[in-house]
Formats: sequence, structure tokens, C-alpha cells
Amino acid sequence: MAMRAWTWRAVGARRLARHALLAPAPAARLVEVAGAVCGIHAQVMPAAEVSLGMRVAGVTRQDIRAALWETRRLVKTYGLRGTLHLFPAAELPLWMAALRAGPGPDPRRLAARGLDRAQLAQLVAAIGDALDGQRLTLAQLGAAVVQRAGAWAGEEIIPAWSGQWPRWRLALGDAALAGRLCFGPNVGSAVTFVRPDQWAGPWQDLDPDTALAEVLRRYLHAYGPATARDFAQWLNIPPALARSVMATLTADLVEVDVEGHRAFLLAADAAEGEIAEAESVRLLPHFDCYLIGCHPRAQLVPAAWAARVLPHGQAGPVPVLLVDGTVAGVWTRQAQGRRVDLRVESFTPLRARQQDLLAAEATRVGAILEAPITLTVGPVTVRPHL
Repeated sequence: MAMRAWTWRAVGARRLARHALLAPAPAARLVEVAGAVCGIHAQVMPAAEVSLGMRVAGVTRQDIRAALWETRRLVKTYGLRGTLHLFPAAELPLWMAALRAGPGPDPRRLAARGLDRAQLAQLVAAIGDALDGQRLTLAQLGAAVVQRAGAWAGEEIIPAWSGQWPRWRLALGDAALAGRLCFGPNVGSAVTFVRPDQWAGPWQDLDPDTALAEVLRRYLHAYGPATARDFAQWLNIPPALARSVMATLTADLVEVDVEGHRAFLLAADAAEGEIAEAESVRLLPHFDCYLIGCHPRAQLVPAAWAARVLPHGQAGPVPVLLVDGTVAGVWTRQAQGRRVDLRVESFTPLRARQQDLLAAEATRVGAILEAPITLTVGPVTVRPHL
């Protein structure tokens, strides 16, 4: 059978639809959307609130916070690439198991911090014991871990933004993957941690290899067509492991040709046919999952990006203007009292219809942030982590 031919515009329409960026999902699907895009990057919570809010009609940041801290249908934890993510609570064991399928901590990196894998396991166990029935701040958790593991766990040897961190903090991500830790609601400005089995419901450990295959299916559904290399980069796993897990799904995949670029789709998705193209203008915050997961970069980011914004085609660290699924500009926001000023720079002039869509998008950002919005179109000073 001849390989099916696709266009990049058709691929863009499919990805936008999967991300609820052609038409937002109903408010009742808030948690489902977080899972459909394979987690929401949450290193900076205001950006996470905009990322999820732009995909779900009518919700505000308070709705997202309620799903996290009141109904607990969303969970904040260490996720893909070691960064903070929001996942549906019911899917947390799946994601943690899939991430455990990777090679684990580099022994050389551990040794440079005065740790071995046995000591790391001891710290993970101490974290889980300390959080049993407790919600602890970082400082409280550190004291409890040192009490259980010994003074060596509290030695400040890890270079940080200011000063040094204690050794035990190296185990936070591993404790999350083991199902021993996730985030609880802040106490003032201090983060807290809880046990996910006690915070979000019963915990069932899953087979890591089976979980990894399921995550690949979800990645291809949301970001496909894609290659094993794309998957490896997105999940931060060795390319050989990505090729191995993709090989286990061969019967469920089809290879497609996208204007000379070969990649894979789930056969069931390919059978659905192309998604109807529709004009779209979106404002995505920094580290939006669409920007992180879509490949190849040359089809997502214009050639002028490296000279104008960031090298190597990176788009994640900067909020972007997305037009028809492709990066078309940058934007920034600044609080002025209760009001939020948005400034958007488009790399090419926007047509009248696109200007209307941009104005509606800016209004939606204001609704999510629960603040009146002022929109200005003009040059933006580009800085990562705006």
C-alpha cells in the first residue's frame, strides 16, 4: 500500500485540534484536556494557568486552582524532563511509571554529589515516611528527612541560584516518580508536599514498560506525526529506548510522508482523515506543551527566529504568538495594578481577521487571569522566562 501523503498545514490543523486550540473544550473537560496534551508544564504556575485556560472555555485560574487544591482532580508534581507538570490525578501512576522506565539517575552525577543509588533510595524512603499523614513545607520536610536518614542528607553541597542546597533535595524528583511525593497547596509563599496516595486517591503501581508504551500512544495522538527521535527528545529518554518502545507498537502505527518528512501516526488516527483547516490566532505562554512537543522545529519556528529571538530554534522559554499552528511572533504581559498590559509583536503584518482574533485572544487571557486587559501591538523586548 502506498505511503499516505500529508501537508504541513494538515498536520498543524490536526495538532491544534488535539490541543483544543482550534476550538476550546467545554469547561467540564478541564481535567481531561490536561491529560489529552500529556500534561501541562507548571514550572511557573501563572503560565500553566494560561496554558490550560486557553484550551478550556470559560474557566479562570480559580477553577484550575480549585481542581488542584480543592477537588484534587489535578495533581502538581515532577514530570517530563524533571520539570513540574500538572496531570490528572487518576493518571498519575501511569505517568510516574512511564518516567521510571528511563535509565534513572546517572551514577556519575550522583557520585559528584556524594551519593550512590542505595543512598538515593534511602532518601526516597525517608521522604515517603516523613510525608505519611503529613503536609510539610520544604523546610519541614528537610528536617524530617535528616532526622530519619542522618546528618549527611542535610549537607549543603548542591549549587543553587543563591547559596547551596542540601543533599536530600536531589531525591525530590525520584520520590515523585516512586509515588511518595507530590505538591500540596502553598502555605503563604512556601510550597508544601504530600503523599499522592493520601492526597489524590488510591495508588496502583504499574509496569514501567507498559506505561511507556501507553505514553507513546498518547504522544502520537497529541503531537503526531512524529518519529522515535521526537519522542525521545520530548520525554528525555535515550533514542534507543524510544526506538525500542516504538517497535512494540508497529502493528498499530502507519508511516506517513509530510512533504518529504517521514514520521508515524497511530493507524486509528490516520484512518480518521484530515482535520478541517481553520484560521487560528493563539497567545501561548512560555513553556506551553504545544511548543515543547511539536517537531520538527523548522516547521514550527520561522527561519528568522534564531536571529530575532533565541538560537537553535527554541521556542519554549518565550511566550509566542501562534498563527495557524506556527510561531508568528512574541508577546509579554505586565501587571499594572489590577490591569494587565499585553504587548504583542507579530513578525509579519496581521490581516484584519487575524487582528480580530488576536483581540479576542487577549480578552480570553484577561478572563483567565481575572483582570482587565490592555492590548498593544508593537516591538517586544525578548527575554526568556517572561
